[in-house]
Order: sequence, then C-alpha cells, then structure tokens
Amino acid sequence: MNLMNVVDNSLAVTNEFPKFGSGDTITVHYKIKEGNKERIQQYRGVVIQVKGIGHTQTFTVRKMSGSVGVERIFPVTSPFIDQIEVNKKGKVRRARIFYLRDLTGKKARIKEKRV
Repeated sequence: MNLMNVVDNSLAVTNEFPKFGSGDTITVHYKIKEGNKERIQQYRGVVIQVKGIGHTQTFTVRKMSGSVGVERIFPVTSPFIDQIEVNKKGKVRRARIFYLRDLTGKKARIKEKRV
C-alpha cells in the first residue's frame, strides 16, 4: 500500500487553480486539438459537484446552451485545462446541487455569496 502512494505522488500532476466549490460560476479554459492545430475553448457554467480527492478529483460544470442544459466533467489534474477563473461565488447549502437540473429561468438562479 505504501508503494502505491509513492507511485501516485511521483506521477501526480500539480496544477495551481483557485479554490472553488459547488454553486460557483467558473470559466474553464480548455485546450482542444483539431488536426495538428491547438486552440483554447472557454466553458462557462455553474459547478454542480466536486468529487474525489487528490489526483482523482473531478468537478462537473453545467451551462445552458440555448434552452438545453449541458454538463461536462473535468478532471482537476487534466493537462488540457489551461486555467480556471472564478467569476462568482455562489451561496448554496448542498455539496451537490443536482436539483438545479429541474429548474429553469429565474428559479435556477443562485444567490451570490457576500464577502
């Protein structure tokens, strides 16, 4: 078991991202390869869950594309994530806000955390 920890620590990629949690609105700058070219695409949405610990940690971001909700799961240690910006800190009372999937319009708003 100790050998597994040594291997995990040696292969772990460390990315310095700001702290964020569920309810926060973030923009993920994601590298996309198209043929031999590479570009950065921005994906802005609300974090609905943060799952896992260490190098297996993932977070799910939900955005509205037209009238359709789109969710995307990002691994925190992905080499394709260029940067993460926290746009708004949200005030929610749950760690996983899956109830947001059923809400539309003004009901789907999240209050902003006062600093």
